[in-house]
Amino acid sequence: MANLGNMYGPKFTFLGIGECDLEVPSSYADADVIIVGAPIDSGTSHRSGAKFGPQAIRGGDYLPHDAERPHLALRIDSLKALKVLDAGDLLMPGGDLVSSLAVLADATEKISSAGIIPVILGGDHSIASADVLGIARHRGMGRISMVHFDAHADTGDTQFGALVGHGTPMRRLIESGAVRGDRFLQLGLRGYWPDSTTLDWMRDQGMRSYEMTEIHHRGLNTVLDESFERLTDDCDGVFLSVDIDVVDPGMAPGTGTPEPGGMTSRELLESVRRICLELPVVGIDIVEVAPPFDSADITAILANRVVLEALSAIAKRRSGETYSPTQNLLDR
Repeated sequence: MANLGNMYGPKFTFLGIGECDLEVPSSYADADVIIVGAPIDSGTSHRSGAKFGPQAIRGGDYLPHDAERPHLALRIDSLKALKVLDAGDLLMPGGDLVSSLAVLADATEKISSAGIIPVILGGDHSIASADVLGIARHRGMGRISMVHFDAHADTGDTQFGALVGHGTPMRRLIESGAVRGDRFLQLGLRGYWPDSTTLDWMRDQGMRSYEMTEIHHRGLNTVLDESFERLTDDCDGVFLSVDIDVVDPGMAPGTGTPEPGGMTSRELLESVRRICLELPVVGIDIVEVAPPFDSADITAILANRVVLEALSAIAKRRSGETYSPTQNLLDR
């Protein structure tokens, strides 16, 4: 579970928060959230570059890195209301995806076992097969539901003949029993994959996948309302997995497999806010940010805001204070 600080660049933490060492439990004994980088992209099927994602997400902000971020709408500063620490990047050599994923599973199991929410900065989406598994080992196999934002289902049986890759993690999670298929929600799917055989497998597992056209016609809030009932039924916690390519590439070009016709950045942020306000979130990952293909850092900035939105909503939920999106800002 060793780390090297930050694998690809100078060592600094997410927005200047304190750091911890996963090998030293006393360094995170009172933490609420631990951010950890999973800098690997050897699971990609097209353009690589997501191994630079954790560094870009940590630095994706124009404000001083002073460990303060008061949320305008929620009227709370998550970096002060919660104790959020950064454990740096896990050592994940690109030549050994299987071993790297095992390191990640051990790390999230350790964090979850300490009663702390892990927030994993990817990395390609192959990491979901490990970070969710680690939490499930602690909380119980099949006791976590999953909400998955993505342009792609990631339910392939194999990827170029391999069982691991960013096109297969959701199938691996369901096959392992870490997450039940009938408690697995996907939002934002579109494009030209997967094939009918894979879709039939997904249906047989009881998965619910919302393609973008359905979301457009029914409305995002309606879809979320419907999803929340399933996510909290007979499960103890929810894992939130966000592939940045769920957003239209016009707003998030820095990713390896861009697919036109996606969500707006606002829709994603508001969805993440609702999920973390209303559901018992036990883990989060944000993946597939590939800085080499970004434009003016807009994808990294969005991913940074996904993390902040989640943290702010978790802090608001724990505070017990109410929030209404239709209430006048100054009266909240």
